[in-house]
Amino acid sequence: MPVPDESLLGKVATQLSRPPSYAPSTTTASILSIAAASYGWKSNDEATQPTGFDPEAARLFESVVEAAFLVANADGEFDVAEQSAFRHVVVTACTGLVVERQVSALLADLSDQLSEDGMDKRVQMVSRSIVREDQAREVLRIAALLAHVSGGVSTIEREVLAKLALQLKLDESAVDAAVKEAGNAIAE
Repeated sequence: MPVPDESLLGKVATQLSRPPSYAPSTTTASILSIAAASYGWKSNDEATQPTGFDPEAARLFESVVEAAFLVANADGEFDVAEQSAFRHVVVTACTGLVVERQVSALLADLSDQLSEDGMDKRVQMVSRSIVREDQAREVLRIAALLAHVSGGVSTIEREVLAKLALQLKLDESAVDAAVKEAGNAIAE
């Protein structure tokens, strides 16, 4: 994959941090950036966990990133350029709450799990952490946004989004909406 344009990476990162267009007007951030606060603290084993630490939010962050990771791996290739772009937009979207080494470690773990379990099992595992419909729709939107880093949502990436939707108890229209929302956000 060629190195993505910096302006595209910036657009994707900005959209990853924002709530979807269909969110209530009181929503100020995406679930990725909200859950990042807990995940950022989780990885700091040296420090005492703050009172506000939420392990469910940290698990949600990992699941959101894994869903996007699975879509990025749909074609069986996640090269160095794709990994670098993926890390960059996630770290940027999390506005310092999660650092690059944390995302790199998470991606290494996810790569190992995907190799051991295969795509279908990992899709099932992601769905266990996503319990609300609004979260499920947001997971699809974030995965579709990250797919744009490598040139848009390909047919095979869309198939993984459909598998995720099925496991998340959403229909194909949710995939259509996520892909459309991501495309519109990138076109802005």
